[in-house]
Amino acid sequence: MPDGGTRFTVWAPRARTVAVHLGETLHALDAGPEGVYDGIVPRVPPGTDYTYRLDGGPDRPDPVSRYQPHGVHGASRIVAPDAFEWTDDDWTGLAMRDLVIYELHVGTFTPAGTFDGVITRLPELAELGVTAVELMPVAAFPGTRNWGYDGVHPYAPHVAYGGPDGLRRLANAAHGAGIGVILDVVYNHLGPEGNYLAEFGPYFTDRYDTPWGAAMNFDGPDSDEVRRYVIDNALYWITEYHLDGLRLDAVHAIYDFSARHILEEVTAAVHRQADALGRSVLVIAESDLNDPRLVRGVEAGGYGLDGQWNDDFHHAVHARLTGERSGYYVDFGRTADIAASLTNRFVLDGRPSVFRRRRHGAPAVDVPADRFVVAIQNHDQVGNRANGERLGALVDPRRRRLAAALLLCAPYVPLLFMGEEYDEPHPFRYFVSHDDPDLVEAVRDGRRREFSAVAWRDEVPDPQAKATFEDSKLEWALRTRPPHAQLLALYRDLLALRKREAVLQPGRAELAGSVDEHRDVIGVGFASEGRRRLHAWFNCSESEVHVDLGREVSSTPATLVLATDAISYGGQGGTCLYVTSGTQRLRLAPLAAAILRFEEDHR
Repeated sequence: MPDGGTRFTVWAPRARTVAVHLGETLHALDAGPEGVYDGIVPRVPPGTDYTYRLDGGPDRPDPVSRYQPHGVHGASRIVAPDAFEWTDDDWTGLAMRDLVIYELHVGTFTPAGTFDGVITRLPELAELGVTAVELMPVAAFPGTRNWGYDGVHPYAPHVAYGGPDGLRRLANAAHGAGIGVILDVVYNHLGPEGNYLAEFGPYFTDRYDTPWGAAMNFDGPDSDEVRRYVIDNALYWITEYHLDGLRLDAVHAIYDFSARHILEEVTAAVHRQADALGRSVLVIAESDLNDPRLVRGVEAGGYGLDGQWNDDFHHAVHARLTGERSGYYVDFGRTADIAASLTNRFVLDGRPSVFRRRRHGAPAVDVPADRFVVAIQNHDQVGNRANGERLGALVDPRRRRLAAALLLCAPYVPLLFMGEEYDEPHPFRYFVSHDDPDLVEAVRDGRRREFSAVAWRDEVPDPQAKATFEDSKLEWALRTRPPHAQLLALYRDLLALRKREAVLQPGRAELAGSVDEHRDVIGVGFASEGRRRLHAWFNCSESEVHVDLGREVSSTPATLVLATDAISYGGQGGTCLYVTSGTQRLRLAPLAAAILRFEEDHR
């Protein structure tokens, strides 16, 4: 403002008076319609700290604070949203089919544990073939160590990570490196410590429950402003931080029985704003529902989101290669489940689930493949194990390479979890740094009870201990050392092949899948415009398998373009092609994958 003033606006429908506290001075705000208080205070520049007082009560941070430099309980700080000098004018965003997502936790990704630390590793990610980083939640949370799902200031990038300018620097640098930035946001609940929203208004409801705290009030009395709060938050991230997408956490815990669901409303608002900004911005949901309505168009009765996580792929691969059958893995474990996940989107697409003791999911084969995000590791599937073991700690190198091939040959959008590409040996554990001792003990007890059925329950790491956090940091130097360098080379080769071969890109190919359950072999053909371009075979058995290519595809000469059996590749029992009696055959090593090209084959 011309006089250096600042406008303060806050929704507090239950308050009789609201004042903004600046230094030693209180400035009363004017009551407006719908419980909104508003006022302009002169000579208050960016960088000034402030709090609100409701009805003369204690000082509280702003529910829409852009910055919490003193922690979640402290004063908010005024931030000038247009002060940063952007250099990404030519960046226009990414489409779903262009995504190779790399999920990372800012605090454990580098020794620095900051947004600037992430910037230093962008060249390696670009070389690998990553096109977008997905940041676990960065909204301000208690202390310095947290996964981010205990955030209580949805508009404030965490101070320990580098605050607002740090996140802007990261987005700007990522775009300069040709990498998009997707942010994990949490709209189903807020964390327990430093959460003052309920003092300002009916942000929460007791009509529904979530496993992590009170549910957001999206369909009860006074919910219009709560919906606006969340929609404005989504627009804030893509406008002020130039972000390329939002990953909506656990939308199955977002309860809304309005005629127009909040997910549809958020997505429509984001797409409108993206059009106005001249960029592409994506909205991707994490969901446990196997419900294709999330990503069907509004005209088809869906919510119109751009993508959703498909955990069935992970569960199918994990259960088959590790042999685990506890919890939700009880519904998986057959080679046929992997084959179904490759061709049918969901494995549980309406069929009975033993784990849920009912039918689960719905068919989704009509939905384009590029609307599904798949992974063999992510923060949930690794970090929600008692000790945070990564896949490399659970299976041998052959299974590990096979899992990589399944992921990067799947017809969906691949997501890699930080360090996956070189088999980072450090676990990714659950950690917090709460200040409330009662809450700390409640978290510890919750983790112990969660894993009480396993023999090593007494070894569950203490979430509050700093060592639990430090043990979860990546050891980047391992990328260049055997055997980590060999797996990294396979990831690079698979991603380069995926980029080079259009039929391997999400939604670009017509797929024809087959599974030989007796021999545990999956075959997937990738065709385009009626011509078969590539065929991949995955041997999920412990035995060498010989595949007759004449029966599977044709007698057209084939070229082996990639095999996961790197040690014996090309012979001596490894993965190779040979001819006998005029018919081509593929010798597939145990737990190996091979990709073949058929240049002239017509279906």
